[in-house]
Parts: sequence; structure tokens; C-alpha cells
Amino acid sequence: MSVTAKAQRKEKVIKEAVSKAPQKMKKTAAKQEVIPKSKDGHKPDTTQFDSEYNPMKVENAWYSWWENQNFFEPKAADKKFVMILPPPNVTGELHLGHALTASIEDAITRYHRMCGEESLWVPGTDHAGIATQFRVEKKIYDEKKLHRGEYSREYFLEEAHKWVESKSGTILSQLRDMGSSLAWKDTYYTLDEKRSESVIAAFIKLFDEGLIYRSERLVNWDCALKTAISDAEVEYITLTKRTKLNVPNHKYPQYPFGVMTHFYYEICDKDGKKTGEKVEIATTRLETMLGDTAVAINPKDARYNHLHGMYVWHPIREVPIPIIQDEILVDMNFGTGVVKVTPGHDPNDYEVYKRHPEIGLISILTPDGAIASGYGQFSGMMRFDARVEMVKWMKEHGLYKEEKDHEMRLGITQRGHDIVEQVITPQWFVNTTDMAARAIKAVDDGELKIVPDEF
Repeated sequence: MSVTAKAQRKEKVIKEAVSKAPQKMKKTAAKQEVIPKSKDGHKPDTTQFDSEYNPMKVENAWYSWWENQNFFEPKAADKKFVMILPPPNVTGELHLGHALTASIEDAITRYHRMCGEESLWVPGTDHAGIATQFRVEKKIYDEKKLHRGEYSREYFLEEAHKWVESKSGTILSQLRDMGSSLAWKDTYYTLDEKRSESVIAAFIKLFDEGLIYRSERLVNWDCALKTAISDAEVEYITLTKRTKLNVPNHKYPQYPFGVMTHFYYEICDKDGKKTGEKVEIATTRLETMLGDTAVAINPKDARYNHLHGMYVWHPIREVPIPIIQDEILVDMNFGTGVVKVTPGHDPNDYEVYKRHPEIGLISILTPDGAIASGYGQFSGMMRFDARVEMVKWMKEHGLYKEEKDHEMRLGITQRGHDIVEQVITPQWFVNTTDMAARAIKAVDDGELKIVPDEF
């Protein structure tokens, strides 16, 4: 099935959901005692009141009548008012937050409509990207016990289409149940043909203008979902001491966090000849030492003047890595004054790499969070399993010193519920420098008004 055909099918599904939703409401209302319409198409305003308010009896009948009268469709007028309902994700049913948003926007739209303005409130649903993918993959696993990679892309898309079909109608019916005065004839889906073509056209235009570009950078990575995620999709927890947490797709039920591990690197020259001296390193992420490309000292720290130009021996990769001087990274009054540098998995160390590009950059993780090939017995282990085994290995090789409780801030991915990792991947970026300047100017000049003023 072509991309266009798939988009057309999705658009058809949404339109069918829109048309079926009022029928569903009418059937529900028919089971109740519905107030009949008069001959001129208007509801009579006299009836015997029930002893208790029956929302199903009243609300369904009224909404059907509003729609039949096309009250929600825009009427031509000199002044126009247009607003888009933030499209709910097709990941389930609506919640209280959606009800709050819909109620506020409905009141605003009705106000403008009552003022005689040509008012259009546009409904729609959003494919939700990663969230929908996660739900569909979970559904496939629950029903078929199949993981991603064990079925074809075509099978996944077919299951995703079924998910959209099942959820869109429910969402649109819920909006009707809330009395939302939306212009249903204009209902859209963020992956329908019109929206998809607009996105592609905008992408090409921004790329041609040099505003969209491809670059390798450190990004938040969800190993459970095998995808990059935004900062907004990471929640942080603070650990004050050693705390065991669940981690998806690992060997053991729980793993300790909030721990500082102290180990040693042996000093050597550029050829790997050891001097017999060691330096102490402390880290909360022991497994990342596999990707260390340097250790750093402060150039003003007299304790380590004799180490200028020297190296340390990486015991697992079996290569010397340089001792560099970096006053920005290293606080010589904190800890031992010697800091491991892992540019491929830490934002501060990545900045060190940009100041000292000669140290290089390597990535130790596969997309699912396992240790990549080239790291001896640890290759193939999930990253936190490797952490456990590395403690044992360092003890056996005389490189382990101790572990201490350590307060730390830990990022958890919202959807995958995994520990967020920093990894280098090629991603698309948008240069917003000029856009931001123009937006600020529009606010300063009064062209764009933000309400209320304190925002």
C-alpha cells in the first residue's frame, strides 16, 4: 500500500468516525425518553419535568438537534474567529484535562458566535507518534507475544490503522457528549493526506532555506523504545541514597542507583608503559568508563603537575588515553580533582570534546541499551547488567576502591519508563535563531498579543 493510499485510508477512517458518532448518540438517546421535535424543526419549550435531571434524555437530544440545524458551522460575516482544538492523541480515551480545555474553548467559541462573528472551531485527532507506537507495540505483544523486530513494518502499520479506527470514534463521541460546538465537517487527522502533504512541503521549504539541517549530537535516548526523545518527555527524580529501581529489559528485577563508585586508572606513557602510580576516579555511571577517551585535571592543581602530558591505561579497551588539562570541567577542590571524560554519553564531557577534539568520541551502546561490540566480556550485556559485572571485574583486577551513597538527579523517560541515556545520533534540527528574534519583535511591537500580560 502506497503512502498516499495509507493517508487516504486514515482520512476515510476519521470521516467515518465523524459520521458514526452522532448515530451512536442517537441510538443511545432513543433508549431514553427523548423530547420530540415540532413540525417546524424546533424543539417545543414545554414538557413535563422529571423529578430528577436525566442528562442522557436531555443532552443527547439537544446535541442532535444542534447538529441538524448546522449551528456549529460558520456563517458568513464581516468579522471572523477561528480556533483549532488541540488534537487529542489517539492513545486512549479523553480525560479531565481534555474536558477542561474543551469547556474553555467551547465557551470562547460560543461567545464569538453570539456576537455575530463567522466562528469556526476545528476538531481533529493526533497520531501522537511515539506514544501511539508504544501502545500499538504493547497491544501486539499482549496479544501475539511478539517484540518489535519480530514482525514486518507492514504488519505494524496495519495494526496501527486498526488502533486509529477503534480510538478516533470514541474520542469524537466523547467531545460530542461534552456538548462541544465543533464544526464537524472540518474534522482532520494529523496524518491525513492534506496534513501530510503540508508537513512535507514545509520540511522541504525549511531545508532549502537552510533552517533544517542534519547533525550528530547528544540527544536523550529511550533504550526501551529505541528512539530519541525531547527534554519534555523526561521526568526527574532525586535520590538521596542508594535506591533500587526497576529497569526494562534487564536480567535482574532491580538495580541500585544513588551510588558513587570509586575505582583506579593506572598511569602510563603514550606507549602504555605503566609507572606504578594510580589516580582515583569517582562515577555514578561505572559502565560509561568503557567509553572514556580521556581523564581531566585542572591545570592549576599542583598535585598533578607531574602528570601533564601523561596517559592512563584503559584496562578493558587495553589502550592508553590522555590526561588533559581543563579548568572549566575540573574543580580541583572537589573530590580527587581527577575526572573521567566520556564525550559520547555525557553533555559536559561532550563540551570538553569540542574544546579538545583530539581525544575523540566513541559510543558504547546499541539502540536497545546493550554494550556494543569491542568491549570484551561486557559486549552484549544490557548496560546495567554490565555495571554489576564491572564491579566484580574491577575487584578481581585490583582497580576497585569503594562505593558510597550519593545524592543524584535521575532522568526517567515518560513513555518507556527507562533510565534516560545520552547518546550521539544523527538527528534533524531546526535553526530557530531568526524565528525567535522575529517572534520577540512581534510581541514587543504589539503585533502579537499574549494574554494575560504576565505571560
